[in-house]
Amino acid sequence: MSHYHAVVWLDHHEAKVFHITETEAETITVKGRVPDRHINTRGGKSREHAHADDAFLHEVVEALSGAQEWLITGPGEAKHALMRHIERHDPQYRGRVVGVESADHPSDGQVCAHARRVFAKVDRTLPQR
Repeated sequence: MSHYHAVVWLDHHEAKVFHITETEAETITVKGRVPDRHINTRGGKSREHAHADDAFLHEVVEALSGAQEWLITGPGEAKHALMRHIERHDPQYRGRVVGVESADHPSDGQVCAHARRVFAKVDRTLPQR
């Protein structure tokens, strides 16, 4: 994919990567594996957390890699796990991330519409090349 902008919505089970233009979107879906579980007992209460799979996160980075500007969205911790993965394993892509935002479970169209607004703002603030 050779679009300049890409947005990903992800949780620990799935990532939807959209390479977008003003009018089009090409979609890549990356399925996660069954995540490892960690049970945290704090204050006598048991809480279960899913941990991201490095192979899954690497596939997400690969799906994004054709674009020059990335927006990362999603509920919970997965978006931050992707950022940590990029910083540890793919630091050459760190500068492509223009934002990391929370988003519950929007439709594909809502994800793309929001990303277009974000990229329009970012592009207006960057110096022209």
